[in-house]
Amino acid sequence: MSEHVGQTKGPEPGPAIGRGWPVASVAVIAAVAIVAGAVRAAEQNSNTESTTSPAAVAAPGQLAQMPSFADLAEHVKPTVVSVYVSAEQMGDASVLGEQGQGENVIPPGSPFEFFFRQFGQPGLKAPPRIIQAQGSGFFISPDGYILTNYHVVDHAKSVNVKTIDGQSYPARVIGTDAKTDLAVLKVDGKAGFPSVTFAETVPRIGDWVLAVGNPFGLGGTVTAGIVSAQGRDIGSGPYDDFLQIDAPVNKGNSGGPTFNLRGQVVGVNTAIFSPSGGSVGIAFDIPADTAKAVAAQLEAKGAVTRGWMGVAVQNVTQDVADSVNLKQATGALVDQVQPGGPAAKSGLKAGDVILSIDGKVIADARDLARTVAAQDPGKSIALRIWQSGKEQTLRLTVAALPTEPTPPAQPSRQSQPNLGLWLAPAGEVEGAGAEGVVVVSIDPQGTAAEKGIQAGDVILEVGGKSVSTPRDVTTDLEAAQKNGQRAVLLRIKTATETHFVAVPIGRG
Repeated sequence: MSEHVGQTKGPEPGPAIGRGWPVASVAVIAAVAIVAGAVRAAEQNSNTESTTSPAAVAAPGQLAQMPSFADLAEHVKPTVVSVYVSAEQMGDASVLGEQGQGENVIPPGSPFEFFFRQFGQPGLKAPPRIIQAQGSGFFISPDGYILTNYHVVDHAKSVNVKTIDGQSYPARVIGTDAKTDLAVLKVDGKAGFPSVTFAETVPRIGDWVLAVGNPFGLGGTVTAGIVSAQGRDIGSGPYDDFLQIDAPVNKGNSGGPTFNLRGQVVGVNTAIFSPSGGSVGIAFDIPADTAKAVAAQLEAKGAVTRGWMGVAVQNVTQDVADSVNLKQATGALVDQVQPGGPAAKSGLKAGDVILSIDGKVIADARDLARTVAAQDPGKSIALRIWQSGKEQTLRLTVAALPTEPTPPAQPSRQSQPNLGLWLAPAGEVEGAGAEGVVVVSIDPQGTAAEKGIQAGDVILEVGGKSVSTPRDVTTDLEAAQKNGQRAVLLRIKTATETHFVAVPIGRG
């Protein structure tokens, strides 16, 4: 994962299938095929006594009262709207549903594209057309501002919202943020809409929650569950920090709110993990603090400004920590420093480990990306880093994340038996550039292969020292072994990025 330097290691931000997930998709949950005719649900009166929270555990010998969310549902449902979109379908039939009806509009290369390709015909081109899409949203202010998902309104030609009482209003898109999959809409010419409040505290795992939305066009649907997990990374981008809930969430719930028992929004429904395309009880929500902050910027200026320091980073594994003599496997290891960026001006170098920012401990690369993005451009921050075997403190002035960041310089692409490598100077291999040593062949059972090194990769540094010949690699590895190191850090250049790999010493 990288803090934005112009390219992100991994898929673009937004709900997506993540690395390591089974073939089953982490699916966008905006339902976009409009079923002919209207589905209307008849409300039934009930004399059952209701409470706004589940009953306490019954004493031995007593019958437990079944939980009821009726009062809570009645209170929050008026704040939720169904969102109906006329959108332009891109000219690719592979994003059509099984029945040939349009799903959501998915830009080429989007992380959402994987899901739709599982149910379509890859590579089959179709002319652009207008399709009808639908999702959910909710009022965040009485004067008509609505929060929903970016993927619900992406490529929208027109947007209408329908309230719980059946009233329909045209809405315009005020601003969108693809990186967090959020968008703000506005209903003009009317005020006094019931609106939500955002929770100020993060819900605990096991807390009851209520999801409200428009699944499959069935507006005003309420489902209940609990918070299953926090801090989920589903591979959609550097800002992943999703709540996982088990309330049934389906296509069309996208952009709808999830409430706690106080009627406060704790998250925005965004994605589901689904082998079948329907709910299996694993849904992902954008946390309330992120949604509130992004919504405020979109409402004020139609876009989101993020802090940027100009580095690419990766997680610190135990092998990496051993390689740089760091006691704990924590922080973010700097792979690359953007020339002329804030990090370069501060003295930060490739191979440094960022441990904290203004006293806030940095757990990993994702934590760094979120922390830096939240900083105001122009702010001076203190970085505590691990550099050349000791702690140091640098000051850095945060810049604004470029709208289209300049990508870092792209790296290009006879025996080291301990690692299972056959090497050659880069200058002797066409297209490999002039620096480093090229991996021309690799033992698939060797240590290097276990660590993900591939033929065509270029070794730039061994233990912080630049290398230019295979002999340099061997010499530096032997020196590290004599010094008692358990692992050595290699700086590797691939066809797309530069990163560090920690390899244990003395294994064949």
